[in-house]
Amino acid sequence: MSIDNREDLLVLVASLYYEQDYSQQQIADRLEISRSNISRLLKEAKQKGLVEIHVRKPISTVPALEREFRERFGLHAAMVARNRSHTAADSLAAAGQLAAQYLKEVLRPNSISAIAWGTGVSAAVTAFPTSQSMNVDVVQMLGSVGTVDSVIDGPELARQLALKLGGRYYYLHAPLFVESQAARDVIIEQPMIADTLRRARRADAALVGIGTTEMGASSFLRAGHLTEAQLAELRAQGVVGETCGQHFDIRGGSDYDINRRVISVTLADVKHIPHVIAVACGLKKTRSILGALRGGYVKALATDEVTAAAVLEAANGEG
Repeated sequence: MSIDNREDLLVLVASLYYEQDYSQQQIADRLEISRSNISRLLKEAKQKGLVEIHVRKPISTVPALEREFRERFGLHAAMVARNRSHTAADSLAAAGQLAAQYLKEVLRPNSISAIAWGTGVSAAVTAFPTSQSMNVDVVQMLGSVGTVDSVIDGPELARQLALKLGGRYYYLHAPLFVESQAARDVIIEQPMIADTLRRARRADAALVGIGTTEMGASSFLRAGHLTEAQLAELRAQGVVGETCGQHFDIRGGSDYDINRRVISVTLADVKHIPHVIAVACGLKKTRSILGALRGGYVKALATDEVTAAAVLEAANGEG
């Protein structure tokens, strides 16, 4: 068997070995070259970056905290990564891995998964194993943030997860924020937008993040969708966080004008999705996580030990 382009040969050999579980001898027989050449080609594929190998270590969790979260907030699942000596990036990666494992458990073949955006969601998608036989469609559940790194925005995350699940992906071809409720109402009535939102509402599971209105930690401030003055005004109104672009207060209340300018599923829609898995870490998200839990907007939470302890302390302090 002859292959003109060497890079094509490297990709073929790597795919057969790593994705299709061929032995080196089986590949050698198929391509009519020696087994030692196959070994060298696999090494070259790794050196050229065509193959990336990630070793996922088992995540140590804190069962006592997980149990307290389930009982106190009525969660289907709580996943708390032990992390007292880890960096913030390590903690988020661990929480993402736990969320990915849980999502894989609850998804069924030929179902629908909705997806939001952000670093937490990205961590879970990155950790999710390839399960192409599941044929799960993935739907973007809020408009594109647009001004952030595209790898953590909704369209790219929907595409990545759908490829891993062997399903189709559906983009919400709209911005996240618009100038008025009237503009939002016109946009969400467009057939393509309305169809995507209907699919998101029918999702069997959703993977979301939890954002905060804390200065220096707000994703929408960094993305340029909110100014510091607007963020301060939201805090003055009592808003502590958001999920799926929809903002809420420490009690989970969500009757705020900003939510009427967001192109996304509503929080009422989110509450009807059977499995909503949130990935959120960091002390600045303490009150936003608490508000999301009290509002009933998430049914499973993946976080880290330090953040979990802070959320419980805040819940005790605020009744």
